[in-house]
Amino acid sequence: MKKTNRTALVAVTIAAGLMAGASTASSAAAQCGRASWYALHSRTASGERMNPSALTAAHRSLPFGTKLRVTNKNNGRSVVVRINDRGPFVRGRMLDLSRGAASELGFIGSGHTAVCMARV
Repeated sequence: MKKTNRTALVAVTIAAGLMAGASTASSAAAQCGRASWYALHSRTASGERMNPSALTAAHRSLPFGTKLRVTNKNNGRSVVVRINDRGPFVRGRMLDLSRGAASELGFIGSGHTAVCMARV
């Protein structure tokens, strides 16, 4: 194989790999796991008063103010929430939602459900 053809082949292979990596990186932004809900009237970790009917959530590490689209995997309902608190502190859970968000997602009765979340 000529050197110019080999160089072109390597360049195309690298470009294809970068494009494939970019498409998997965007899908990796969505995470799935378990979520629960809570309804307190105290202050959140961000300093604001907890409003159980607001569309808010607690996450262990996302910055306050981050907006997430949360989708209930069992029924397909989704809602956009804003991170304003830290938690959950129960093993196996990745998100604590306000009662209002849980109501929109339709899992008040069960207390927890399988969800997928992605930044908006």
